[in-house]
Amino acid sequence: MNKGSGQVNNTATVHIVGAGPGDPELLTLKAIKALNQADVVVYDRLVSPEILDLIGPGATRIFVGKAASNHHLPQEDINDLLVRLASNNHTVVRLKGGDPFIFGRGSEEAEYLTRHGISFTVVPGVTAASGISAALGIPLTHRGLATGVRFVTGHAQAGQPLDMDWKSLADEQTTLVFYMGLSNLPEISKRLMAEGLPENTPAAAIAKGTTRDQRQCIGTLAELPDLVIELEIPSPVLLVIGRVVGLADVLNWQGVVYEGAASNGEFESEENVAVFSTIGG
Repeated sequence: MNKGSGQVNNTATVHIVGAGPGDPELLTLKAIKALNQADVVVYDRLVSPEILDLIGPGATRIFVGKAASNHHLPQEDINDLLVRLASNNHTVVRLKGGDPFIFGRGSEEAEYLTRHGISFTVVPGVTAASGISAALGIPLTHRGLATGVRFVTGHAQAGQPLDMDWKSLADEQTTLVFYMGLSNLPEISKRLMAEGLPENTPAAAIAKGTTRDQRQCIGTLAELPDLVIELEIPSPVLLVIGRVVGLADVLNWQGVVYEGAASNGEFESEENVAVFSTIGG
């Protein structure tokens, strides 16, 4: 392979596969097929153990997981690793939590592979926003409550503030889903309320969604930052903010137990929207 030539090596292919939010039953058939055929699987920390168990017995597993400010392998090294593995004619699966093209840096890796003459395929995955919210009975859109939904990154580069158009985000008709927003939840809450989003807007924090270790709490936008600290909610966390969260009690089809306001029966009905009273009164 001529490094950086952009000429495609037809014998070298990387399959960029979405693993979904954690529940192995949410994997696509195409994802399972790729895992069974892989020689090498390069995977992130958000891939659940149950999904790793589906990898073929002869495949080599390479962990390249990243947490906030703690990268097991820098992104540049991951890119190089994929090129090296594919150039040696391995059948490579790059396994990512959720969907690889939604806050998964899959497109960056695909771009790098293209520049280095490596073919790739993309297998979409169920993104955390839809998979986790559906599991909890929280619709992302609902007539009369939310006409749209926005997926937003909840973290920034180390030492940098969250640079967002907070005014446009503070829309009562829009459901907000923040990925990896636990550490910045106080700022997210403060900035949204400063731009006019009501402090009693229902909000949920879900840790390790759709896995056996899932935890979930619901409160208001104002109280959620303190609530997750009080309950010691661990990362990774998905935040869902908006009036649709008020339907969680009604549409709780799995019978999950909510920690915080909802678990204490503090729903109050107001115009068919569940509203949460402040913790402790």
